[in-house]
Amino acid sequence: MTLIPSAAEPNGGVNSPGSNRPLFSSRATTLLRVGLGGAVLLVASSGFMATAYFHSDQWDGVGFAPKQPVGFSHRLHAGELRMDCRNCHASVETSAFAGMPSTQVCLTCHSQISRDKRTLRPVFQSSARNVPLQWIRVTQLPDHVYFDHSIHVNKGVGCTTCHGEIGRMAVTEKSEPLTMRWCLGCHRDPGPHLRPLTELFAAASPPPQTREQQRDLLRSYHIRIEDLMNCSTCHR
Repeated sequence: MTLIPSAAEPNGGVNSPGSNRPLFSSRATTLLRVGLGGAVLLVASSGFMATAYFHSDQWDGVGFAPKQPVGFSHRLHAGELRMDCRNCHASVETSAFAGMPSTQVCLTCHSQISRDKRTLRPVFQSSARNVPLQWIRVTQLPDHVYFDHSIHVNKGVGCTTCHGEIGRMAVTEKSEPLTMRWCLGCHRDPGPHLRPLTELFAAASPPPQTREQQRDLLRSYHIRIEDLMNCSTCHR
């Protein structure tokens, strides 16, 4: 029996030379490969950029310096005049909250000193109207994080560890990210962040302690590193 090629199979059907031609041209294949490579590169670079941004100082709010109701300068008060932090943050040793200065605390000095300065007008207006000064938080932790100033201070952690070189700030700003990663770094190795009692409230960071001095401070403050790594320490 002789097979006759059908109309759907020109030039002899499956064995014809034309049936071996590729479905897409070599140019189309090259464009597809370039497109796929570009898509992979775009996804990878986007992920890298997102990761870098979410670990950046900008995302963590480092440098945040809101305008306060009074132009208070830590550089002048804590740095040049060497005023003790506890003059304004009275509960820092005994409470979770460090405390903010009331109008009367400011007037302890400024009822006699620099009364005519424009920057102090809000203080006198606050006193005359009996309305507290509305200070704006520079450092804000999430609601699910428990932080106690008193335990840190009483265990040898100085103010500049978390708040930066406060004695150099004319305008108070956020100096550290205070993220979970940052806090855990200190909890895993608290030694470098400890200081003697005489240096706790210094407005500038003291010289680094040697490893032997760090071990002595850990012992003197009765710090057990294993206790610092419990989840309930910060999440209650």
